[in-house]
Amino acid sequence: MLEVRGLEVSYGAVEAVRGVDLSMDTGDRVALLGPNGAGKTSTLRAISNLVPHRGTIVFDGVDLAKTAAENVTRMGLIHVPEGRHIFPTLTVHENLQVGTVARAGRRGGFDIDDVYDLFPALKRLKATGGWALSGGEQQMVAIGRALVGAPRLLVLDEPSLGLAPVVTRVVFEALAEVAKQTPLLLVEQISTMALRVCTRVFVMVGGRFVMSGPASEMSSRQELLRSYLGQRDEAVEEAGVGPAAPHPTPD
Repeated sequence: MLEVRGLEVSYGAVEAVRGVDLSMDTGDRVALLGPNGAGKTSTLRAISNLVPHRGTIVFDGVDLAKTAAENVTRMGLIHVPEGRHIFPTLTVHENLQVGTVARAGRRGGFDIDDVYDLFPALKRLKATGGWALSGGEQQMVAIGRALVGAPRLLVLDEPSLGLAPVVTRVVFEALAEVAKQTPLLLVEQISTMALRVCTRVFVMVGGRFVMSGPASEMSSRQELLRSYLGQRDEAVEEAGVGPAAPHPTPD
């Protein structure tokens, strides 16, 4: 489904990504972990053709070198960026309707009612403007908007960023359901959450992959992971991100 070879991204003299190779098959759920500044976001943006880059990116047999970012989306490679970027002047329901444009005739996936089932908190907010939503509600809308585009590969950048632990749990419960039918490429700082959803893990430091393997093996190498990732997982766990709870109220 996705083949990345020799990926490099630079910003002036700064090399953000240095010769990254990554492949994904249908059904894969891949997490990119690493400290801030490791090159994870740049990797996702390059794969989605949102930043200039070198190397080869092939999605579903198509070389993306000359494919505009909006056409990459219509091919089914749909990116939920860091910061959500929903339309503040549109309602929740209108934001979700906008996402259907990316379907480009593909069948299956999720419809708007499915999104309301995944995120029950959004049902009562259908007519609420994006500007009035909390950060957690905005993240739910951003993910929902991507899902109604019938993604063949869903790319997510830091879905837990800025969210309260209780909302992080809601988001990852939904992603676990999504992962049952949609391949994921996920950048996330909370490794414990990423390991619950993903099947494979790549740890990135200094623009390169320094560790990779099945998520089941990584969960037994937590001390090594923490040496790369820092202590955010412990802080989050202490704040209450543990076993799933039934649909808490978003922040």
